[in-house]
Amino acid sequence: MGHHTFDADRADKLERAERRYRFLSAEELLWALDLSPTDAVADLGSGTGFYTDAVAPHAGTVYAVDLQEAMHDYYREKGVPENVELVTTGVGDLPLDDGSLDAAFSTMTYHEFASDDALDEIRRVLAPAGRLVVVDWAATGTGEEGPPLDERFTAAEAAEALAETGFRIEHEAVRPETFLLVAAVEQESG
Repeated sequence: MGHHTFDADRADKLERAERRYRFLSAEELLWALDLSPTDAVADLGSGTGFYTDAVAPHAGTVYAVDLQEAMHDYYREKGVPENVELVTTGVGDLPLDDGSLDAAFSTMTYHEFASDDALDEIRRVLAPAGRLVVVDWAATGTGEEGPPLDERFTAAEAAEALAETGFRIEHEAVRPETFLLVAAVEQESG
């Protein structure tokens, strides 16, 4: 169902810590990801690398995935940590091996890529028991920040889509403007 992407000409707005941390702190993201120092992680819709930079010191490799080369250009100019690889592609076509990621996260971008194909692709690249963290603008919000309300999902809609794709929801939090989901790849019984 995805909608338009963030305008790269407004990328500076994505670097405003006082605005970004109002909706998701680095500490909460790191808590949700629960990383080990050797983990391979993907930031899905990484933009300028604002949250990628927060995660990089706590992981082995971080793939900064963004559809827009202009966002990667911005990130290169800002300075990309050594353990971050820039990947220019959509979430529905990740050039990563099956089960190669320990975790993936999406900060305020789920509404841009949400589709069965994208969720299947995320599931494919996550290792057994891999973790997915989704923080996005809630359809229950006011719409004063973020995308228009008609482009948003509720936490329940996103959780249902993840469950249908083979994820187990481990944590759900709904705030005035956003929601947080922590999900793990459902282990197949065999």
